[in-house]
Amino acid sequence: MRRNSSTVVVLPSPAPAEVLAALSRSMNVALIRPEDPAGDDGDGIEVAAGALRRAGRSTSPYALVPADPLAALATSWQAMWDVSRPEGPAGFEQEAVKVLSAWRSGRFELPDYYLVLAAGPVGAGEAGDQGPDFYLGPLRSARPHRVAFVAATEPAQQAVGVLQALGSLRHGPWWPGLDEVIEAARTFYPGRLAESATG
Repeated sequence: MRRNSSTVVVLPSPAPAEVLAALSRSMNVALIRPEDPAGDDGDGIEVAAGALRRAGRSTSPYALVPADPLAALATSWQAMWDVSRPEGPAGFEQEAVKVLSAWRSGRFELPDYYLVLAAGPVGAGEAGDQGPDFYLGPLRSARPHRVAFVAATEPAQQAVGVLQALGSLRHGPWWPGLDEVIEAARTFYPGRLAESATG
């Protein structure tokens, strides 16, 4: 578990430029954008990990990072549930090997929180019309207090929602090991939370 003066929050969803600009004007938020890699080797994990390391040195109350080392893993998990592309879990397993290797070698730690910009009502691991969502599904089920979301569509509403969410983040146990999170994701059925809520 990290021990920094700043609370590090990852925005894994693509955030409009207007939202990021509004957040960067807040006195309590340091927006830590990922640096462009010198040679584009396609290593999104390293680019996001670098931003997380810089966020860990921030002295602002909140360090907001619009990049995530789990991004490719999350995309491949969502693709497993796309019935129009029956590729199975092969892509997810390839990404799992990459991200676990980086995590085990100490290239990154998970942030304090994830804050998802969801385009509409959220439930059971689904983000509006986007289908199953890794962050709101398996990741949130691992540590419900460490994944928050803002359900707004307009950039101005999203910026206000993010600032409100930052001020109301709840304490809870630290993340389990990333290997445990990935193992849980392998067997996580997107409709499971809905079924348990109605049962």
